[in-house]
Amino acid sequence: MTVAASLPRSGTAPTATMGEQIPFDVDHLRADFPILGREVEGRPLVYLDSANTSHKPRCVVEAMEDHYLHHNANVARAMHALGGEATAAFEGGRQQIADFIGAERPEEVIFTKNASEALNLCAHTLGSRVGPGDEIVISVMEHHSNIVPWQLLAERTGATLRWFDVNEDGRLDLVGAASEGLINERTKIVSITYVSNVLGTVNPVSEIVSLAHAVGATVVVDASQAVPQLPVDVTLLGADLVAFTGHKMVGPTGIGVLWGRYDLLAELPPFLGGGEMIEVVTMAGSTFATPPHRFEAGTPPIAQAIGLGTAAGYLSAIGMDAIAAHEQEITAYALDGLKTVPGLRILGPREPVDRGGAVSFTLPDVHPHDVSQLLDSRGIAVRGGHHCARPLHHRFGVQSSTRASFYLYTTKAEIDALVDGLGYTQRFFGGGR
Repeated sequence: MTVAASLPRSGTAPTATMGEQIPFDVDHLRADFPILGREVEGRPLVYLDSANTSHKPRCVVEAMEDHYLHHNANVARAMHALGGEATAAFEGGRQQIADFIGAERPEEVIFTKNASEALNLCAHTLGSRVGPGDEIVISVMEHHSNIVPWQLLAERTGATLRWFDVNEDGRLDLVGAASEGLINERTKIVSITYVSNVLGTVNPVSEIVSLAHAVGATVVVDASQAVPQLPVDVTLLGADLVAFTGHKMVGPTGIGVLWGRYDLLAELPPFLGGGEMIEVVTMAGSTFATPPHRFEAGTPPIAQAIGLGTAAGYLSAIGMDAIAAHEQEITAYALDGLKTVPGLRILGPREPVDRGGAVSFTLPDVHPHDVSQLLDSRGIAVRGGHHCARPLHHRFGVQSSTRASFYLYTTKAEIDALVDGLGYTQRFFGGGR
């Protein structure tokens, strides 16, 4: 991987001269995350819930601390030194995100409070393009934040909501969708997840984009699980709008991103009204700023944008190819280990091909909440529930599941602890080994 020489002074990826190639070193990276040194119930923390939220390296926390302690001011409003510094740092964060995702210009990057708000922004502003008889296409594997906004839009406009099904392996049923004419001349919007937060499935987004654009549909991609763990170039991806969130990519909570083609953003109406999103306001009416500020009403998440820019720099310095390779290796190791647990059912792909680092599973006769609680007693953090994807769980005939999810700081020893903990859980409930 190529490590940049311009990372913050501490809490950084392994240092190297510009262009030097060094191996991915998970133990070195873990030192950047103080929380990973914690103990829970007298045991070392084993954090396997990164699909829910990732931990933050020192450099991200320090960048936000430095802003608050030395440069704090509102952006684009104050005509003084601190205001200029805050504005420069905030817009610098926007530029870092644009570079990280391959945007053609920083004005294509809109800051929101999370991916859910970004997806709601899409559904709200695209509403004028949809009416009775039109169709909106999503999939059954979507997070609720990419289902409910489109349900609401369909209710408001009289449009019809349709969706891709999945097969038993947890892949989109493209054959069935083609035979049913799921994407057709009535399709106005297609909104699809890049990587499933439950199944780990990596969807063929570019193929779906081509099908949608062939009928003139606008394509929205929920990349919340993709941007943290895969190299993502929005220009090459071909979608029209791409949403993701900061806290899953070693960045802070309270900030998300919507990227959009600038020509499309320039055509869309505002989402929220208030300060900074206006051009001229009179009592008779208002005109609106150009993107991205048109969609950023009020005081934005300034420190969070600075932290998110630092997070993007941190990931870039490690190298997204290296992160993706580690993710694939550790997920393959986990899938092999989970297959040794008697009766355990993996939801979604059982092989590490076109899948991310979220693995959801069920244990016979043990509720996922009980699994999570027993694992927590051994210091192992996983998630139990429907993971904001209830329709997908219904599709697989289960009420909920346990999810273990991995990231750049996950080790094989932690996977071994998970497998051992599941054996303990089965013995506690009178089954298994």
